[in-house]
Amino acid sequence: MRICVAGAYGAFGTKHLDALADIDGVTVTAVMGPTQSKIDALAAERGIGFASTSLEACIAHDDVDAVILATPTQMHAEQAIACMKAGKPVLIEIPMADSLADSEEICRVQKQTGVLAMAGQVRRFNPSHQWIRNRIDAGELTIQQMDVQTYFFRRSNMNAKGEPRSWTDHLLWHHACHTVDLFQYQTGEVASECFGLEGPHHPELGIAMDMSIGMKTPSGAICTLSLSFNNDGPLGTFFRYICDNGTFIARYDDLYDGRENQIDLSGVAVSDNGIELIDREFISAVEEGREPNGSVHDTLDAMRTLDRIERSFS
Repeated sequence: MRICVAGAYGAFGTKHLDALADIDGVTVTAVMGPTQSKIDALAAERGIGFASTSLEACIAHDDVDAVILATPTQMHAEQAIACMKAGKPVLIEIPMADSLADSEEICRVQKQTGVLAMAGQVRRFNPSHQWIRNRIDAGELTIQQMDVQTYFFRRSNMNAKGEPRSWTDHLLWHHACHTVDLFQYQTGEVASECFGLEGPHHPELGIAMDMSIGMKTPSGAICTLSLSFNNDGPLGTFFRYICDNGTFIARYDDLYDGRENQIDLSGVAVSDNGIELIDREFISAVEEGREPNGSVHDTLDAMRTLDRIERSFS
């Protein structure tokens, strides 16, 4: 399969390029980025044949079979729709959009065109969360509570590589999206109750720098999520699963029990890299002509819950 990576020299574009290099039968034939000199340099470094500042130019190439969008969130909906209308299956980095209306439009166009579209809900694919899911499916665990912390120290407009970014990140529509989707995916239910609280907004960026979210499913499982751009370490996202049969702590691709004993995740998946695993699912779904785990329709309920949370802010 021949793939275009858009947003290729950003923090997550680079992660996708590295992951794709470890997947047999895949070639990155085009890359897109906003600055021609930077994207040309990246293409030369990695031996990629075509580089452009135009997504349209990339997807017009007949050696591009599918597209991975690692571009700014505000561009996702327009670009995903352009890919589908061009007949190119598309994997949209999280979140698929920064509003429910745009997410619904992506889903509408997917149904209209029949072209595969997948949202980058990578937490579904991290081996740590897959281990939990496998035991839920086997009837060995039931989630009673998820307690999640998503913490960064980002008081200026910087990306994950510590470089200035041209767009503004968002605690709700990006970072909370991971946990909202994962909670509903792991419990198999859509939150029947949800609320959010915002801290003060940044005087220049105009976004909340701290946030608290609560959710409850019809069966009674609850999720408490705390998010911050003000936290000065440790950084990252930490998930505590409190279950009827044990407590488990997930840190990205690692998993521990409640007493900090590490759990062996070997054999859970073909890789311990969540980005590689989501790329593999996307590629397999395209090749097999099936709906992927994490299709835009499958993850739309998360966007609906985010919209409800946003409307709860006072």
